[in-house]
Amino acid sequence: MRRAPTNQIVHPMNVLDLANPEADTGSRTLRRGLQVLDAIAACGHQGARVVDLCRAVGLERATVHRLLATLCETGYVVVQGRFRYVPGPRMRAGLELHHMTNLAVQLQPVLERISAACGDAAFAIVREGALSHCIARQVGSHPVQVLVIQVGTRQPLGVGAAGLALLSALPDAQVAAIIATNAAELSRYGGMTSERMRLLIRATRERGWSIIGNHASRNVLAVGMAVFNTQGVPVAGVSVASTLDRMPRARQQLIAREIRQAIHNQLPEGLLS
Repeated sequence: MRRAPTNQIVHPMNVLDLANPEADTGSRTLRRGLQVLDAIAACGHQGARVVDLCRAVGLERATVHRLLATLCETGYVVVQGRFRYVPGPRMRAGLELHHMTNLAVQLQPVLERISAACGDAAFAIVREGALSHCIARQVGSHPVQVLVIQVGTRQPLGVGAAGLALLSALPDAQVAAIIATNAAELSRYGGMTSERMRLLIRATRERGWSIIGNHASRNVLAVGMAVFNTQGVPVAGVSVASTLDRMPRARQQLIAREIRQAIHNQLPEGLLS
């Protein structure tokens, strides 16, 4: 039977190279740094104190301080106030990407059901500040598909049906701030104005779903609806877009019912976010 080299200890779950002790030291430091990152991420915007981190990861204060110095230097952690540490820009970027991927995975079956029912393309967006960000799309079976946006498209929140539905579901103060932020850009979308946006929001709230046409794309009309998370907070929007002649009032209402039913069936408790 072949024997392991004398300079290695072989274990089913680990190989420790005794000829290179620095490799194990580096791995241990990396694991500790990742543990600290996990603990900071778990605290969210509230931030974590050094004493909290020591307790969470089981390390001495001096070790935690050394790890935090490196994490701050590389942008994964930043100091909030004098005593708390929160995710830095590099860590937030990873968390946001994971969050959007998670939402896209949850919303894709909703889009598939909607698109199968109506034959047209369906879209899902989330909010990024004052913008909408398309995170998922499903092409339908109808010969003419109106692909108004692609996954990754960003545009002012409200100029598309999904974004209008999500914007309309937000509190008034947030709606006002978003419209003010986007005011200078709105005219690029079919002559949209702040006043026109407010009228569309009012109509969407009264109806329970959005309709918008000839703004983000000419000769196109879309129907949209907001999607809420498990806490009842609006975090996404879904929509169906087609040509104007394929969207009479009766079909708009039919598509709205299909969207509502798909959300209810696929996400009965809301989005996990």
